[in-house]
Order: sequence, then structure tokens, then C-alpha cells
Amino acid sequence: MRKLLLAAALIVGGFAAQAQDVKVDQAVKVNTEKFDFGKIKQGVPVNTAFEIKNVSDRPLVIESATGSCGCTTPTVPKEPIAPGATAKLPVNYNAAAMGAFTKTVTVKFAGINEPKVLTITGETVEAAAWDAAHGTKPAAAPAATGEVKTKTKTSTTKTKVKSGK
Repeated sequence: MRKLLLAAALIVGGFAAQAQDVKVDQAVKVNTEKFDFGKIKQGVPVNTAFEIKNVSDRPLVIESATGSCGCTTPTVPKEPIAPGATAKLPVNYNAAAMGAFTKTVTVKFAGINEPKVLTITGETVEAAAWDAAHGTKPAAAPAATGEVKTKTKTSTTKTKVKSGK
């Protein structure tokens, strides 16, 4: 009798283990697994959204989405994704550090052991270089020497500014 109960438990346990062994690509399709921002201006955050489609026959729940560093912030949708439906996973990059970057977002789905890893890439360039390349002018700073005019509703005031040289 004990052998029969043990065999039944092993069979049921085997089926339960197989149910948890769903591969992420059997349930999820993503519009792109890698997004390239190209050259972006330092200090100006950028964002994109990955489209996640549920190709399974059960609702799909995103348990978590984690950026590879604090500069990459995904926003997890709160609602389950119905079978055949698509949801957006917004990802923000803060563009503070200069140079080329490759960051990942690891997405964990309920009932699927394997996560989906998405990637963002690009190059953060100095603001002045970005402005020059895109034909935009940064806001003009006041002159270090000479006169600076300050307007108010009632008058205009001239102030002499001395150079620190």
C-alpha cells in the first residue's frame, strides 16, 4: 500500500513539476528584445516601451521587472495580460553618465521559472555636442564681463559685472 501511495505521489509531483517548467518563449513574445536609443543628450532622460504579447492560453502576470542599475527604471503593468493580448512595459533611462551604455531589464513572469531579458543601448553625449549636432542652441548664459540688463515691469536696471580674471 505504501508503495502504491509513493508511486501516485511521484506521478502527481512529476506533472506539477512539468507545469512549472514552461519556457518563457512558449508564453511570451516581445516586439524587440533590444532597443537602441542612438546618441542621446546627457542629463535628458529617455524612455521606450517594450510590447509584450501573451501567446499562451492563460492570463500572464508580470511579477517583476528589474533594471541592471539605478539608471534604468522599468514600470510593471498592474493588470494581467489576457491570452492573445499585448501590454507595454515602459523603460526609462536617466542619461546621467557619459559614453556608450548597455543596460538590461530582467522580466519575471508568474509560473515561469525562466526570466525574459530585454536590453537597451545607446550613447550619452555631452549636451553641447548634442546641441551642435542637432542644430539647437542651449540657453545663453549671462556674459562674464560687461553690462547685464534686468527688466522689471516698471524699470530697466544696468549692473556692471566684474570678471574674476
